[in-house]
Amino acid sequence: MEPGAAASGGSPLPVGGLRCLSLAYQGLLEIPYEPILQQRDSLEVLDLSYNLLDDPALLGELGRLSTLILDCNNYSAHVKFPYMPGLSTLWINKNKIGNLPTIVEEIRCKFPNIKILSMMNNEAAPSYFNGGSLPQYLDYRLYVISQLSSLEVLDDTEVQEEERALARRTYRVQRLRESNKRKKDLPH
Repeated sequence: MEPGAAASGGSPLPVGGLRCLSLAYQGLLEIPYEPILQQRDSLEVLDLSYNLLDDPALLGELGRLSTLILDCNNYSAHVKFPYMPGLSTLWINKNKIGNLPTIVEEIRCKFPNIKILSMMNNEAAPSYFNGGSLPQYLDYRLYVISQLSSLEVLDDTEVQEEERALARRTYRVQRLRESNKRKKDLPH
């Protein structure tokens, strides 16, 4: 998309000054960085939902971006996000994310101040909607909460303090077991 080309709604993008931008439902195969980066000094919310995207590399240049919506694209657990310390909200629902530890580690490292994360309807986020059981869903929540200490909302549910404490206990025990196993496996 060229600068001044029509965005969603058919109107041209102004040069700079937008706080929110939606390029949802555009059938995009690549992120149109040129018009987006013209908004780098003002853009706080970017919606790229319902496209065919799989590489968000240059979005790190959007220093004011606090909300990124990537629902219904082609992102996998192996996506490489840019480092974005200002991002507090990430929606990545209904993508192709199958490996929970991989995507959670990427989110933890690249979005250190994440407060709201939604990963519903991905294989890595089991729920009744995609064939997961209640115990699988609860374990998914505990794992994600244990890894993302700043998280306040996961999917559509606020993180409760009791849940945070249980997540720390549950996954601390697992880390201790893994550590002890590694020590036993070392040659003496």
